Amino acid sequence: MKGESNGDQLLPNARATLELPDQERILFMRQPHWIGYTRSKEILSRLESLLRHPTTHRMPNLLIIGETNNGKTMLVRRFAKLHPIQENTEGHNTIVPVLLIQAPPVPDEGRFYNMILEALHAPYRPNESVGKKHLQVTKLLHSVQLRMLIIDEIHHLLAGSLAAQHRFLNVLKYLGNDLQIPIVGVGTVEAIRAVAADPQTQSRFEPVALKRWELDRDFLSLLASFETLIPLREASRLADQNLALKLLSMSEGAIGELNGLLALATERAIQVGRERIDVPLLRGLDWVPPSERGRRAAGMV
Repeated sequence: MKGESNGDQLLPNARATLELPDQERILFMRQPHWIGYTRSKEILSRLESLLRHPTTHRMPNLLIIGETNNGKTMLVRRFAKLHPIQENTEGHNTIVPVLLIQAPPVPDEGRFYNMILEALHAPYRPNESVGKKHLQVTKLLHSVQLRMLIIDEIHHLLAGSLAAQHRFLNVLKYLGNDLQIPIVGVGTVEAIRAVAADPQTQSRFEPVALKRWELDRDFLSLLASFETLIPLREASRLADQNLALKLLSMSEGAIGELNGLLALATERAIQVGRERIDVPLLRGLDWVPPSERGRRAAGMV
């Protein structure tokens, strides 16, 4: 097709990199790029609706679940970026509409409060009692006018005893009731079991799933979107049937794996002067599918 060798398939920011040294093109592809596919747009819309929900004594919550490296964290980071910290012209504290934190590696209230305080750059004493940290956190979240709390890796709850899980879930329930805000949990499918430790908490969390990709119209559309960001001079036609099937097989349907695979393929294409991605190039990559990595690692021990 005429113009393909000039990067006409690319978005302007990707096309501009064609004039840069090869290493700059490789670094561009390694950077995180947001691609708004259908399911992500649906969940972002749900989050927007939740953010605008009228305050009530029992706010609805959401549980975003999916397998590892399938776009959950990038999605909620995107949502948080769409609702940044704002200056408060009428008060001393900034306004924080959405706060995104990561769950502590174990269900520990004190460490959870520490992570909130650190995310808000608030001074605190790590060895302070849990009770005092609780008062500091609730007062601070009220003052910054928080409207939604997002907790990534919430399946970490399962790393603690059942009693510890109950205490942690009670903290979440209290914060939701006290602040009258929705809480969004993000994690693997194990997150469902994590919130199930408390029936009252479980009933408040509606699960929504990011499923693995299949060879369908949405996946082909996703590949077409990726193509506009790959800084190669020739169009690869990623959505062509054979190439799409190979990419799906190698990534095993996880968008994070697909992103890493395309970054590696782009690097190889640039290094060998190929300027496009095709099936033979993919076959020559030193790529181990995610399902094989654990088995290979176990065999090395």
